Amino acid sequence: MRHQFLLAGVIAAAVAAQPSAQAPRKPSYRAARTAWGAPDIHGYYTNKDEANTPLERPQQLAAKDAGAFSEAELASLAKERAALAQRIAGGIGGAETGAGPTHWYDHLAAKGSRPWFIVDPPDGQLPAMTPQAQRREAAVALLNDARNGEGRADSPTDRSMYDRCITRGLPGSMMPAIYGNAYQIVQTPDAVAIRYEMIHETRIVPLDGRPHAGARLHLLMGDARGRFDGDTLVVETTNFTSRTHFGYNNRYNSDKLKLVERFTPIAPGKLNWEVTVNDPDVWTGSWTFAMTLTKDDSQPIFEYACHEGNYGLLHILKGARAED
Repeated sequence: MRHQFLLAGVIAAAVAAQPSAQAPRKPSYRAARTAWGAPDIHGYYTNKDEANTPLERPQQLAAKDAGAFSEAELASLAKERAALAQRIAGGIGGAETGAGPTHWYDHLAAKGSRPWFIVDPPDGQLPAMTPQAQRREAAVALLNDARNGEGRADSPTDRSMYDRCITRGLPGSMMPAIYGNAYQIVQTPDAVAIRYEMIHETRIVPLDGRPHAGARLHLLMGDARGRFDGDTLVVETTNFTSRTHFGYNNRYNSDKLKLVERFTPIAPGKLNWEVTVNDPDVWTGSWTFAMTLTKDDSQPIFEYACHEGNYGLLHILKGARAED
């Protein structure tokens, strides 16, 4: 089961040298309104077209401007990325097993609208990790080396929340993967709900101005509070645990993580999803990434039923015992 979830790191590394262009914002666009007057952002969305895009700016493009490419160049680059994704699809998660038949995959024709996701810092690179975060990463690397890079497998609790079909965490739950990239946004006057296809969680964002939960309460998906700023839904999430990852190369987060998300309609059926990450125990500075969510009513949420078919976890543990 865990092999389903390795696309982000595999594709990000494989396409690191491929440029495209930053999707232009359209601040003059005004979203339709709900019956109660709020910006209407409800519907089914997908980010499958962003699946082949690296988080950071590739070093090969350090001197490139994100908006310097023509539409024709973008189309050509999209084909190159899709061809590369197709070539490596059968080996995702290991050449002998893979993550499943490639007809499951919905990223093989991705039209990535950006050269990379990070928009701040301006160099498109993650800030340095703190010394304590570096020590934790080094300790995890040593454990992984003991299992040929696969990590500890002495009990189910050694595996990630993702492997165990519990959660992808945040913002991981909305990061593109090889399939399961559908999302549903539901609105009421006092709340927004975001339903995720993969792992099948539903996140509730109150809009009624209530304070965050007490500092002693920590949740796998954090404690979200939202408000509309013009057309933009601003969501601030705190009260995380340190048991999850934020969705890129298994980089972990601490319980001090704070996310500020901005969902901004930029065109009919398009949302710019921008996320600012502030985690002083992990990063020496805050950073922001953005991607496009595309409304697509042909992508309804399918039941994920991850636990019902999670033989992967059983086999990971059996394989580790055989190796012992």
